[in-house]
Amino acid sequence: MAIADDDIERIRSTVSIVDVVGQHVQLKRTGRNWVGLCPFHAEKTPSFNVREETGRYRCFGCDKSGDVFTFVQEIEHVDFVGAVENLAARAGIQLNYTSGAQSKERARRKKLVEAMQTAVDWYHERLLSSPDARAARDYLRSRGLSGEIARQFKLGWAPDDWDALANGAGIDARLLIDNGLAFTNRRNRLQDAFRGRVLFPIFTENNEPVAIGGRILPGSSDPAKYKNSSETPIYTKSKTLYGLNWAKGDIVNQHQVIVCEGYTDVIGFHRAGLPRAVATCGTAFTEEHVRLLKRYASKVVLAFDADAAGQGAAERFYEWEDKYQVEVSVASFPGGKDPGEMAQTDPDALAKAVDEAKPFLGFRLGRVLDHQTPQSPEAVARLGEAAMAVVNEHPNVNVRKLYAGEVAAQVGLPINDLVSMAERGTRRPQVRVQQPKQRAQRRQNGEFVAITLLVQDWDAIAPWLVEALFADEVYRRAFLAVAEAGGEVDKSLEIADPEARDVIERAAVVDLEVDAEIEAVNLIRAAVRRELSMRRASDDPELIRLDAEARVRMEALGEEERSLEAAGWLLGWLEGRSEAREHGG
Repeated sequence: MAIADDDIERIRSTVSIVDVVGQHVQLKRTGRNWVGLCPFHAEKTPSFNVREETGRYRCFGCDKSGDVFTFVQEIEHVDFVGAVENLAARAGIQLNYTSGAQSKERARRKKLVEAMQTAVDWYHERLLSSPDARAARDYLRSRGLSGEIARQFKLGWAPDDWDALANGAGIDARLLIDNGLAFTNRRNRLQDAFRGRVLFPIFTENNEPVAIGGRILPGSSDPAKYKNSSETPIYTKSKTLYGLNWAKGDIVNQHQVIVCEGYTDVIGFHRAGLPRAVATCGTAFTEEHVRLLKRYASKVVLAFDADAAGQGAAERFYEWEDKYQVEVSVASFPGGKDPGEMAQTDPDALAKAVDEAKPFLGFRLGRVLDHQTPQSPEAVARLGEAAMAVVNEHPNVNVRKLYAGEVAAQVGLPINDLVSMAERGTRRPQVRVQQPKQRAQRRQNGEFVAITLLVQDWDAIAPWLVEALFADEVYRRAFLAVAEAGGEVDKSLEIADPEARDVIERAAVVDLEVDAEIEAVNLIRAAVRRELSMRRASDDPELIRLDAEARVRMEALGEEERSLEAAGWLLGWLEGRSEAREHGG
């Protein structure tokens, strides 16, 4: 059920974000901020800032930011409702729940999850005790998946009957259909979706069963070796990772996650003493998966053929590395074996493959260079060009230059030539991939200072500011969002686009000791100079007069008695010029 908005705001105003964060981070008062080591990434120099007045936090190392609810969601790995309930219990606040559409949606989800749990338990018990599951138990034992493993991962067996689950589990027909567990056949009878398969239940990170994956037994005539639940109201493949519910503890402890392609691969890593493995559920590794995993770790080891999709996949991985500040590496397995097989035959080699995982670019480059011994100058040149084509896919010029040195050493071409190729070798992905980093490094000029003051001390600077003062497009959009929200941080963050939101998040926690009037005057002066420099020569006497007046008024900004009047005139002049430009004047 939905939580009443008034209760959420009461928690926000009652609970101290410093107290909440302080239970997980050792904070020290620095100016108006509290600063400590970031709990979301490894660092030696504190860059995690908490501001009590605005109720916000931000790490200037990894860019994590948010309010007290966001912090609890990230640190406790719960959803928003879970975070609200956690904080309410801490503050002794009794929550009131609404009964609107959101409430009905949550109640519906609860019923679907409970129905899925009943199905998982029914299938699991069938595997453990039913005579018709003997072949399934024998198959699992042959793969090294004993009864203990079957119990740990709640493995199941779907009998090869038309409607065993539909008739035997006591689940409402509508819930069976909505969960993808059954369907209505041509005879208008309810029929099980999974038949004659070993089943691997899929859970959310919070241990809610939401879907099922199934595998046929050897010798089956079914052409579909694997079958996965279709997407349902409680299951989205691109946002779900098999095994995350079991793996998240070790992922956080090791600050690393291993991503596989299959359910048995995940189980194999667990058996080999690497319980931080997850798998995609019959789909490609997506940005949604990266966003989910970033909550737990920043190092991602791919335990599948990450090169299969070529340059297109590379562009996505480089983009995600930059956007989410994750390190993507690739584990190589000898003899083409899969992790599930290696866990049974050589678990030490499996662990070694993870330890020796190569950065994604290094892995791709190895595919081009390894075992290549060109026999002619022409072959050397071709190999060098092929290698540099892979290197130049990377958006970071310094990374390209370093790998260019490796290519030169291995191929035998002049290093200076290859480094020059790396410096010039930008491709289309570079613009798109580097955009988030440009936001993170946006210069904190006078426009940013004005937005910071607007967020932290609205009354001190709001009367001095208009849209025309902001030349930087992102700062302009951030100003408009804050202005529309009347200085309320949370409301402005809802209004702002992603780039402007990043500026507001930083402004909410940055610690600046400045004079609002001086900053406003400097901003006005800079905007007037910019406007005058843009003006083309004109013989319009009125424009000439107004420009001359603007210069006089700008000089008056420095005079104590005339400053306020001059600022008001200039702000009106700037807005007039901006409007005239919009209308072609």
